[in-house]
Amino acid sequence: MLEIADLRVSYAGIQALRGVSLNVEAGETVALIGPNGAGKSSLLNAVSGLVRPAGGSIALNGTDIAGSSPWRVTEAGVLQVPEGRQVFAEMTVLENLQVGQTALHGRDPTYSLADVYRVFPILDERRDQRAGSLSGGQQQMLVIGRALMGGPRLLLLDEPSLGLAPVIIEQVFAALARLKEAGLTILLVEQNAHLALTASDRAYVIEQGVIEKSGASADLARDPDVTALYLGQT
Repeated sequence: MLEIADLRVSYAGIQALRGVSLNVEAGETVALIGPNGAGKSSLLNAVSGLVRPAGGSIALNGTDIAGSSPWRVTEAGVLQVPEGRQVFAEMTVLENLQVGQTALHGRDPTYSLADVYRVFPILDERRDQRAGSLSGGQQQMLVIGRALMGGPRLLLLDEPSLGLAPVIIEQVFAALARLKEAGLTILLVEQNAHLALTASDRAYVIEQGVIEKSGASADLARDPDVTALYLGQT
């Protein structure tokens, strides 16, 4: 579904991505792990059109979308859940979800409002509450639900566990597992390497803008370098 080749991204002459290549097959959950500043968010932002690449290609189902506007990327069915949640604080939960529908651009929805409420029942309970008054975990559920309302073929998740309590992280990732079982394709950026490797089929390790390792997530979880650097084991 997604094929990235030799992707390069720079900010004011500083290279954030230096020739990154990776792929995501339909129905997979693929994780991208690495330290802060490694280029994880830059890659997602390049895919979603928020950052214009300095070079390389980003093909979605065989069509190059590198350099496309975010509007065109969402129109193609790529929806990003940003780091830090970014809800529309003064709008209600329901209004936030309805905003997500604007990404459909005439496409048939793949997730109805009822579907989102089944994935995250708390959003149904709080549908008339201002989004800014929700807890951090509830806001994370809301932004994932908002993206689902846009009919994603590919869901980009940027640090979904950031700042959440362990019990809430478990709930969020249980919901993501159900979405995967239903066939959703996910590219997951996550600093919690153990969580990312547990939740994904395959993974890539990125350091200083370069892919250093890749493979089945279960294999990477046993790799001595990965366990020493990212899993706190020796």
